[in-house]
Amino acid sequence: MAARRRLDPQEARAAVAAVGDWLADGETARPERTVLAAAVRLSLRTLEQVAPGHTVEVRVPPFAAVQCVAGPRHTRGTPPNVVETDPRTWLELATGRLSWDDALAAGRVSASGGRADLSHWLPLF
Repeated sequence: MAARRRLDPQEARAAVAAVGDWLADGETARPERTVLAAAVRLSLRTLEQVAPGHTVEVRVPPFAAVQCVAGPRHTRGTPPNVVETDPRTWLELATGRLSWDDALAAGRVSASGGRADLSHWLPLF
């Protein structure tokens, strides 16, 4: 398998900034799919870099999933530590517009497993 190219932090920030107006209010139209996908994918890759490992799988369908957080590596079947959310919620978490605890309390994030708390690494930007 080819190594993934190193993430450019400026590219990630620019991708997330491109959806900033949409995140800031309920009036701005949803970004184009490619713009939204880039923001989600690059922000998840940022999480991979700041919390390296393979203990937690973070899923933001339909755009991406990554493994992160140091600890026991999961290799088969459904991972024991899974975080799943929608693109908007993920980007709100990544930018600090929404706290981890508030997202959990509102049911906007599904987090299972003892290591699935990402609050230590959020916000990313």
